[in-house]
Amino acid sequence: MTARDQDLQAFVERAGLGAARITPLAGDASTRRYDRLVQPDGMRAVLMDAPPAKGNDIRPFVRIAAYLAGIGLSAPRIYAQDDKLGFLLLEDLGDDLFARILEQEPHREETLYETAIDALVHLHRAPPPALASYDAATLASLTAPAFDWYQFGIAGEIDKNARAAFSELFLRHLAPLDAQPKVLIQRDYHAENLLWLPDREGLARVGLLDFQDAVLGHTAYDLVSLLQDARRDVSPELEEHMIAHFLEQSPQDHTAFTTAYAVLGAQRNLRILGVFARLCLRYGKAHYIDLIPRVWGHVQTNLRHPALADVAEHIHQSLSPPTPEALSLLRSKCATFPDQ
Repeated sequence: MTARDQDLQAFVERAGLGAARITPLAGDASTRRYDRLVQPDGMRAVLMDAPPAKGNDIRPFVRIAAYLAGIGLSAPRIYAQDDKLGFLLLEDLGDDLFARILEQEPHREETLYETAIDALVHLHRAPPPALASYDAATLASLTAPAFDWYQFGIAGEIDKNARAAFSELFLRHLAPLDAQPKVLIQRDYHAENLLWLPDREGLARVGLLDFQDAVLGHTAYDLVSLLQDARRDVSPELEEHMIAHFLEQSPQDHTAFTTAYAVLGAQRNLRILGVFARLCLRYGKAHYIDLIPRVWGHVQTNLRHPALADVAEHIHQSLSPPTPEALSLLRSKCATFPDQ
């Protein structure tokens, strides 16, 4: 047993769950680990192990969870926490992720997505807490992994000139968004992070996870995250319908909003393209390569917006499409650039 395992066991015992049976839960792309604890009497909780030595800080999660619960949304309650060691004991919201439900009951897609959007609208109407802002300069910089990892993995070199030129070009499209109202954005608001809680009422039926990296940003950002999902297909028809459903409750200039949606969609999916390549090349997580074609498809969808014609030209010149050969090359290089 490692020293950290001993610390974890002591934390669980202090919380009164020393007799609980512990089973691992599916992790994510982060350095956090999750376990389910089940007491002999049936009481359940989720243990988050977020080592500070690996760059984790549980305090933002705790803060945002309290904020979300305070406005009537379903974030996990906090049962116990150790900020110094990076342990959290959370309310167990169950296993009914939207993604898992829709694998078995695809006919429920419209209802689940409409409710998720209703929760977003409610969130956007609440005064946000003080948070860092996803401003244009930050958003532009976050596209760099598309060049530094994705293109590097395929071409074997980083074209710093292409990356710099793209950042400068894209910054001009992002800059107008800085003047628009900011809301809390959770950044990873999608079907793998949303839970269906049918025993609750209204918007509380949507269980929220993975919001610790929340920032202030444009109202379209989390909508893009939900409807241009890297892990499951959302049809163009459903995407269009859900954008309309959002705008019915959050009236604003349609042209300006859909332009912002395309700009942020391009930014988000270019970032994910690089992140997934990095997860393979640096950490050996080859299964993320399988998701890249869908992400590339989202990039292309957004680049077809007329306002992004110049961005589309640059991307088509500087980034290689994920052909079977390119993906095979990326997969063959997994875990070969740990220090890149």
